[in-house]
Amino acid sequence: MSSTLKFPHWLAVLFCLAAQPLLAQEAETKIEKDIPCVARAGVRIEFIKDGFKGTEGPLGLADGSFIFTETRDNRITRIAADGGISSYLENTNGSNGLGLTAAGELVSVQTIAPKVGIIAPHAKAKVLAEQYQGLPFGRPNDLVVGLKAGIFFTDPGVEQKAGDPPRATPGVYRIRNDKLERVIEGIERPNGIQLNPDESILYVANTLGEHVLAYDLSSNGKIGARRNFARLKGWSKGENGSFSSGADGLAIDGAGRLYVASNAGIEIFSAKGEALGVIALPRKPQNLAFAGADKKTLYIVGRGAAYRIKLDAAGFAGRAK
Repeated sequence: MSSTLKFPHWLAVLFCLAAQPLLAQEAETKIEKDIPCVARAGVRIEFIKDGFKGTEGPLGLADGSFIFTETRDNRITRIAADGGISSYLENTNGSNGLGLTAAGELVSVQTIAPKVGIIAPHAKAKVLAEQYQGLPFGRPNDLVVGLKAGIFFTDPGVEQKAGDPPRATPGVYRIRNDKLERVIEGIERPNGIQLNPDESILYVANTLGEHVLAYDLSSNGKIGARRNFARLKGWSKGENGSFSSGADGLAIDGAGRLYVASNAGIEIFSAKGEALGVIALPRKPQNLAFAGADKKTLYIVGRGAAYRIKLDAAGFAGRAK
């Protein structure tokens, strides 16, 4: 698998408006403790801006910029390498999670009319999936685009009231070779999703569970049994009395370390599931992605705000996400 994918120039310029300056309104925070090979104590957690509406779907682009979805404003926003902020794409059908194919097509899970599809470039826009076995999806949440394993996405479902039309069963779905299948069921609340570098392991964040889940993937596409990959420090009792880890977005670095947005902050685990450390943030993170020319900048979005951190570790270079 190539470690130097190149994406088309349109990704850097599509629908970009005049850049806006950074707005620093929060007190400066720093990483408190060394996380070996990942980050050093004292490194600044840079606050970029707040006031975004529904922060999700982060993705690094080949030009070093970073995009994410504002689900409630039906928009994808771009943060340039120099910090300038601009609109990247409007009228996104409530896009949430984002991914890129090897051909540079922008894929999103969409929430207004629930579906998964290519949304840019416009000439290639199309629906990849909008129902399963005749039933519409609930609310697709996140996705990862593998180069050989296919497109995996989560659907945690929606609250169903009496009289509501039936929806597809919540779980993890895969689109591969133009075929849609539900590959995992029974996760309490499937959320973020990620592949390890060689696409032999699929990770799923279970928001209502104590662990990040892992599933081995065989070369023929068969998915192994559920196993607990790593226990989350974010596992805690909420105001309503129920327990949750708050596990949301996932990112992977070149060494196979997994980064998890949780109630505790950004929890980092080795490829074996060993806890390496936690980066605490001023606000609870929702999702995260590596970006920048060297993929050593970790961007985090959550609760209407965006942050970035310069790390020693670099994101995996073989895929956009």
